Amino acid sequence: MRNTEFDIQELLQRDVYVNEKKVGTIVGERHHPNEARVQSMRIQVAPDVADEYMRKPAELAPLPKELVHSIRGDGTVKLSKSMRELQRRWRNTVRIDEKLYAPDEMLDRAVLDNQGEEIGVITRLFRVKRTYKGVIVTTRMRIQKEFGVESEIRIPITALARTRERLDEVVLSRTFEKVLQLPSFAAINSMEEE
Repeated sequence: MRNTEFDIQELLQRDVYVNEKKVGTIVGERHHPNEARVQSMRIQVAPDVADEYMRKPAELAPLPKELVHSIRGDGTVKLSKSMRELQRRWRNTVRIDEKLYAPDEMLDRAVLDNQGEEIGVITRLFRVKRTYKGVIVTTRMRIQKEFGVESEIRIPITALARTRERLDEVVLSRTFEKVLQLPSFAAINSMEEE
């Protein structure tokens, strides 16, 4: 039986391999108060792997913890699955600022506009035809009153500018008022859920 519980501190800065192919280097994981919610580590992807196995290359991507098979004698990390499986997992991600994030890395994050105003918290992701198009946000009461929005709204992925890892936040590319005026905001909030 293999040891599936590796501490992130043991794995930091270790190279990751699928068979003899170097996939990248483990650089950390999301900081979340509930450790059980964090199912992915962050990996800096080797440029040749990103070019070959991603639709649009990204420097940082998630590595599902369940794929870590073992630590080899030379200290490198061996994955239990093929590159095809990793490629499939990377397709099931959200791209923000040229970095890929797994769904578990997005949940429970606070959403702020570009002025630092907290809009709410991400509770789910919104998909259309197997592609994540937006995040479903439970809005703050003050935001509901001030802007006349529902307790739950969808914000398009295209309106997300960056993440703040340490503070567990997602920052919008503009003010919330401007996000509300985006055609993509109107479109995503009128779509049917899959």
